[in-house]
Amino acid sequence: MVAAVLLPSLFWDKGPETLNLLRQAQISRISTPSSIADAWKAVPGISVDVVDPKQLIRVLTPSIVFHADEASVTRAPWVNSNGWRFLRQPDGHFYYEAPGQAASLAAAEAFTYQANAVIHTDNAGLDALGRMFAFLGAVGTEDLPPLVNIGFIDDGSPQSGEFMNLLVRRNLLFRVVKRADPKLDLTVQLGSAEYPRSEAGDPSLLAEKVRSNLTDEKRFLRLYGSEVVTGRLVGNDIHARLYLLNYAAARSPVEGVRIRVLGVYPKCRLAEYDTPNAHPLDISTASGATEFTVPELKTFAVIQLSH
Repeated sequence: MVAAVLLPSLFWDKGPETLNLLRQAQISRISTPSSIADAWKAVPGISVDVVDPKQLIRVLTPSIVFHADEASVTRAPWVNSNGWRFLRQPDGHFYYEAPGQAASLAAAEAFTYQANAVIHTDNAGLDALGRMFAFLGAVGTEDLPPLVNIGFIDDGSPQSGEFMNLLVRRNLLFRVVKRADPKLDLTVQLGSAEYPRSEAGDPSLLAEKVRSNLTDEKRFLRLYGSEVVTGRLVGNDIHARLYLLNYAAARSPVEGVRIRVLGVYPKCRLAEYDTPNAHPLDISTASGATEFTVPELKTFAVIQLSH
């Protein structure tokens, strides 16, 4: 079933004198502060929502940061992802500051998690953002539940937030629960005997414990060959949809991402924002799982999997 597409919106705090910029980017829907909303509402062909950015939850500009010496072969990138924030507050309203190329990645991230978000960008980000809006509208979304087998009991603390952040970055798919759900394979709670608060200063260790306790064989999603790509998987027994985000999009594409999805889906269709007519390679189904390779991931891709 195709669901209504929740698309992020451009937050535009410039007046109607900039109309040509929006038209060039093929953007026809904007969010504005109340101070200029009436002026924009008088412009034909532009849909206007009024928002107060002070009332929105500010999120990070999606990107990667290298804390180690970039010349080192052991450097590990830090991924600035907001997935955990959206999972923690599914009814929240969010605000991105995303100049330039980051604007399109921000739109893809919000779409992936169906987050209600506005994106403030500069003139340099408009064209890419307009193209991303068009791509998102074309691929649409489906009324499919998230495929997860981990429940996370969130106490609302910063430490639990960082724990969830690492789970997202490691592609350990979870949903926030109030109590243990017997339908899930694993329940995670900071402060429990298995995940003590004394180890909260090392969320990487906690995330590795989750992976070990779940086991790789039960993971719905595994990605090989990249530390900067995260995925979200939704689906049912008939078909599934995988969203892939490359947080290093501003630096370089990721080549040869090998993906393993739990479940047998011999039909695999790939849609990439940056690469029309892209196709998955080396599709195989064995041992109850489907594997394939995305040859090159520049920014964002949606993979449709079916029987």
